[in-house]
Amino acid sequence: MTTPDDLLDSSLTAQYESYPYPERSAKDESKRLLIGSPSHLKEIDYWVFGARRPTSMPLRALVAGCGTGDGAIMLATHLARAQRPGEVICLDRSKAALAIAQARADVRLLSNIRFIEGSLLDLPALDLGLFDYIDCCGVLHHLPDPDASLAALEAMLAPGGGMGLMVYAPYGRTGVYMVQDALGSLAPVTDAPETRLDMARRIMRTLPATAWLRQNGNFGDHLSGGDAGLYDLLLNPRDRSYTITAFMALLNRAGLEPTCLMEPARYNPALFLPDPKLRAKLAELPPLEQAAIAEELTGNMATHVAYVVRKGAAPTRPDPLDYDSIPIMREIPGVELAKQMRADNTLPFAFGTLLVPIALPPQTRGLLPLIDGEHTVGDLARALETRGVSAEKFRQVWRESFDTLESLNRVLLRSPA
Repeated sequence: MTTPDDLLDSSLTAQYESYPYPERSAKDESKRLLIGSPSHLKEIDYWVFGARRPTSMPLRALVAGCGTGDGAIMLATHLARAQRPGEVICLDRSKAALAIAQARADVRLLSNIRFIEGSLLDLPALDLGLFDYIDCCGVLHHLPDPDASLAALEAMLAPGGGMGLMVYAPYGRTGVYMVQDALGSLAPVTDAPETRLDMARRIMRTLPATAWLRQNGNFGDHLSGGDAGLYDLLLNPRDRSYTITAFMALLNRAGLEPTCLMEPARYNPALFLPDPKLRAKLAELPPLEQAAIAEELTGNMATHVAYVVRKGAAPTRPDPLDYDSIPIMREIPGVELAKQMRADNTLPFAFGTLLVPIALPPQTRGLLPLIDGEHTVGDLARALETRGVSAEKFRQVWRESFDTLESLNRVLLRSPA
């Protein structure tokens, strides 16, 4: 007898074979590398391993539900460019999606990536072994039992390993579930994928101006990503979302804890609530409660991204005030980030569709161009000393600069060779 879950799984299979997501073309690999979180190598080194794991150690990574390959291609490319040992295993049950990911890897001549057709629902039977790092991005919220699947992934972590996860969040997806419900009647899962997509296109062409989805500017790839993006947004037969509180509960049940919510600063409501009385009240609340308030008040978090490790296994990161520590820019060169600072020494930072001015010490403007992944903190101190900044003042400036830029995921610390 066909169960509702069987029907939904059949519909999901048909969706990703007909419209592999996200919509990608191998020919674009010669033009650009798509960058994001999780699974950026510098982020893994810092947020998962605490900038303690030597880069000479091979990294065995699993991308559980790789889709058309964005995270896997990024991580494998980062490893190859840095000439670091390791292998990225890409698992997905969609033959069509894997073919696209494979073609993208071929264009980049990546020899450190391998593709396996299989389902996350059958992880134990696949016998893939243990992994230092597991990426599960945009997958758990489509599974029949996210708790069981996350527990199965946790069992595949090597000692000291961690994961990069992404799940949908409800408030930033306001309007999506309303349209999904309407299409549940107009384009039932029993219809062929092309028939369902036709109905979704018709809805979007005539969607009333009053629809909440019309007011929501939090979607990029889904609404500009062709048929695959539209299908995944409005027609995915199994789509749940998690508030930050529910997401933390999911992690807790799997025996996991976050080392970082991405970006950490976006979960700090004090950044966009300047009222002193409000800030004083916020300071009395535990971090999770503050994060929930940030999600509830901003209303634009469409996803939650986290790096996680087993409970009690969070690494102690190096002291950024240690003169031997080496700061690195995650992606944007320091000289370019310094140019983005305004005359009032604030850095305009976009948390999705919310732009917040982040205050920095005036000296940060001169420090940023010195951060090149080679200069130590001691080098930075000596450079500022020639500009009349005492050692004590430097420590104060660097502490504030690093803490702020780390919370924006812009400046991290380098791992040892």
